[in-house]
Amino acid sequence: MSTPARHKKGAKKHYKCAILTISTSKYWNKEKGEEDISGEIAKELAAKSGHEVVYYDVLPDEEDKIHAGISKALNTDADFVITTGGTGLTKNDVTIEVISKLIDKEMHGFGELFRQRSYEEIGTATVLSRAIAGVITQKAIFCLPGSPDAVRLALTEIIMPEIAHIMKHVRE
Repeated sequence: MSTPARHKKGAKKHYKCAILTISTSKYWNKEKGEEDISGEIAKELAAKSGHEVVYYDVLPDEEDKIHAGISKALNTDADFVITTGGTGLTKNDVTIEVISKLIDKEMHGFGELFRQRSYEEIGTATVLSRAIAGVITQKAIFCLPGSPDAVRLALTEIIMPEIAHIMKHVRE
């Protein structure tokens, strides 16, 4: 049995997840019927991988709203949380700063691998990617940029292939 297979042995295969889109413009435009493409992609890919989306919301990129949204997501029966958006470099992009303060343990390899894989697709623009992941009270959290391609890349190539392995260790 290979090392990766040994690590995944005995891990549960299906989990519950919460998805939060953190974008002030999407928050204000949701009443106008604007579609949250990245959030929809996240929901679709999680479900396609056999996971149940138990919570979804769109929040403005404001510290108190992010705090409240993360708390709400963590208080559901979700096993892991995916956020999209709010990871840029503008003064209004505070998602990473807020969530970093909440993380008990950071998964440094996630951001490193995400940027490596992003570089293969978008080149040096990947330096703008502030994707992070970690653990908050025995729940994994993944903070992704808001672009649909970034969400698709992170979920299909990193998160979904490793979520059982990650959750096995998070729960130990």
